[in-house]
Amino acid sequence: MPNTENSYGKERTLVSLLSVLQEIDAAADETREEKTYRNWMNSMGVDPHVNWLYSDLCSGVIIFQLYDIIRPGIVNWKRVVKKFSKLKGMMDQIQNCNYAIELGKQLRFSLVGIQGKDIYDGNQTLTLALVWQLMRAYTLTVLAQCTQSGDSLATDKEIIAWVNEKVRFMNNLHHDLTCYDVSFLKCVNGIDDRLPHLQLASSGRKRFIKSFQDQTISDACVVLDLIESIKPGTISYSLVKTGTAENNLENAKYAITSGRKIGAKIYALPEDIVEVKPRMVMTVFACLMARDYMPNVKEISSPVEPLENHG
Repeated sequence: MPNTENSYGKERTLVSLLSVLQEIDAAADETREEKTYRNWMNSMGVDPHVNWLYSDLCSGVIIFQLYDIIRPGIVNWKRVVKKFSKLKGMMDQIQNCNYAIELGKQLRFSLVGIQGKDIYDGNQTLTLALVWQLMRAYTLTVLAQCTQSGDSLATDKEIIAWVNEKVRFMNNLHHDLTCYDVSFLKCVNGIDDRLPHLQLASSGRKRFIKSFQDQTISDACVVLDLIESIKPGTISYSLVKTGTAENNLENAKYAITSGRKIGAKIYALPEDIVEVKPRMVMTVFACLMARDYMPNVKEISSPVEPLENHG
């Protein structure tokens, strides 16, 4: 008589193995955007750990954890199914995802045409649309807490205005300093490193942005100036070069590392700055703005995530 229990155990092991292999294949094809979102979720301490964005969000449980971080108390956990039976598992997970969409609408997410089943099915476009809005809401919530603005979240226009105000201050500082003779400036303690950048500023270049899609962001100099204005002495301008794609990427890597070092919780990658990805650029500026309102934040000695090249 065959041992059905042993056969069932082997079947479950095979299914688990196939699932792992599928996730390994998926991870190899993971886009930079997907990796950024996944790293962000895991940095939030979600349980279980997110290995593959679409399959790991299909039950809705991780999404609820993120909602609870963004707006504590918004989730009615009595409505959430956490353990799934073989018989009702699919329906319970779809119901969870329907509730997740309902909560998104409460937070004024743009979710037109998105249903819970789209998240359950792992629809990539619609899942990314929800996840981006979760990350954006979290970033703006942190910014609101730092600026003590209550439930009023900063608009894109306000963040851009803050960027330009900080950069305008740096431009004015550079202009004031370049009024002096270079030989005199070299006598000032610590000024040597800043001279290359001061000379660039005095040549007439003024940095400001009109939107998160502004192509002047691509050389990362605006980001570097922001970091320097938040914590003077952070940026070694002798390391900043412009003119080539390679220079831009190196600048962006330096900017991300420096921003994280002074305590800004930046989740974007250097390529996002170079390619001027407006969504990720917004999060960079918002995280730096939050840091600017936290002058006593503890600095860290290493980046949150290794700065790797992701295709």
